[in-house]
Amino acid sequence: MTRPPRIGVVGSANVDLTTFTDSFPRPGETMFGTRFDLGFGGKGANQAVAARLCGAEVTMVARVGHDLFGPATIQNFESRGIRTDHVRMVDNVSSGVAPIFVDPSGQNRIIVVKGANDCLRPADVDAAAPLLGECDCLVLQFEIPLDTVYHALEFAHGRGIRSILNPAPGRPIDVARLAHLDYLVPNETEAEIITGLPAHTLDDARRCAERLLAAGIQRVIITLGANGALLAGPAGARHVPGFEVATVDSTGAGDAFIGAFATFLGEGLAEAEAVSRANLYAGLSTTRVGTQKSFLDRAAFDAEWAARQTR
Repeated sequence: MTRPPRIGVVGSANVDLTTFTDSFPRPGETMFGTRFDLGFGGKGANQAVAARLCGAEVTMVARVGHDLFGPATIQNFESRGIRTDHVRMVDNVSSGVAPIFVDPSGQNRIIVVKGANDCLRPADVDAAAPLLGECDCLVLQFEIPLDTVYHALEFAHGRGIRSILNPAPGRPIDVARLAHLDYLVPNETEAEIITGLPAHTLDDARRCAERLLAAGIQRVIITLGANGALLAGPAGARHVPGFEVATVDSTGAGDAFIGAFATFLGEGLAEAEAVSRANLYAGLSTTRVGTQKSFLDRAAFDAEWAARQTR
């Protein structure tokens, strides 16, 4: 592809409120945290920012509250060069927020309050059709109403646009509604919720992927954290290893993977290489604190990728 990939993200925009703590409190316990960080997040917004930093042209379709966070969220998109024609403020509802708690190992626990994200409707996808119809790929998640997700997938299929769905947070779904989806990209927990099968090991992940493929989904990528990802499709399944990094905060790593993968695939790379590069991009995001602020730009990533190939 001679021009940058054009990616449309239909999804959530939140403000992340991240607290670092030595341990998680027990019921009824009040304790001091060690540090606090406020940043822009939401799975949709994170994936849009990752794709943009990797070099894609990105259009965002989202809803934010008419509150303190709404205008700031829109400005954050605009400052990064993401189109915001269809990021609108909604009256009488809060912006989405995500209180995040991170322990010393870098593991996180997150509570998402969807707020205005729940106001993104199928009609809003149709209203954005002139811009979304020019995209090479649509990216979606589960922090917006499922009817909107299903409608956007049908929109993409009807126009021959590649679609990538990150089913997060995990929830039971009507797999039949995903028949035209190009890539389903869950993590281990989300794969368990969708399939009803355990996904604790690589073999477990293979069985989850086989069930999803049998249900009619074309390709499945199960992300495995530090262990990389399992790529499965009509030609079979293969493990794409991860990369060793010094993790300090894993928040947003899955979103970094999605945005990077969509961009690398849109540039014409083979699936396995796109997954491998996305593994590294996601891994590197865990070496910094926060979500969007932890994502590398393309020049920094390319330098790290080149260095890793010579080791």
